[in-house]
Amino acid sequence: MATNPPAAATNADSNPNPNPSPDSNSKPSVYLQDMDELKRVFNRFDANGDGKISITELDDVLRTLGSGVPPADLKNVMDELDTDHDGVINLQEFAAFCRANTEDGGASELHDAFQHYDQDKNGLISATELHMVLNRLGMKCSVEECHRMIESVDSDGDGNVNFEEFKKMMTNNVNGAVA
Repeated sequence: MATNPPAAATNADSNPNPNPSPDSNSKPSVYLQDMDELKRVFNRFDANGDGKISITELDDVLRTLGSGVPPADLKNVMDELDTDHDGVINLQEFAAFCRANTEDGGASELHDAFQHYDQDKNGLISATELHMVLNRLGMKCSVEECHRMIESVDSDGDGNVNFEEFKKMMTNNVNGAVA
């Protein structure tokens, strides 16, 4: 479950990771390393545009993604992410969470993200599934546009995106390349 706290944009721009660990052997998350992408995701959570993610906004996004959590668990998530204990998640806290090192280099996060799109759990993301999820997230697009998106990463030509294609697309986007 990805629940990311928002921080003040000025703080995040000047120091997106307040505790870098250059000697760490673990790898940063595969996605959400690019600050522009991170801000776009943060803004999806920050429904009222005040630069902060409240517990209500966090709950709304999780429900939209089909991952509603009990109130006690939601409070625990907020408490964990809200490192300055002001009751909201700012962009800096959100960035720190997204960029947190993981033992598997972000592979489990990437797999979780893939499964959100793979609605029928057949190991493939179809244009219809992509359309449904993107529209649910407020990104209005047609099924035809989703077909074109899939064609751009569909290396085996089956008209769908499998996990390896998804992983390659997400990794390329993080590195600034076009998938």
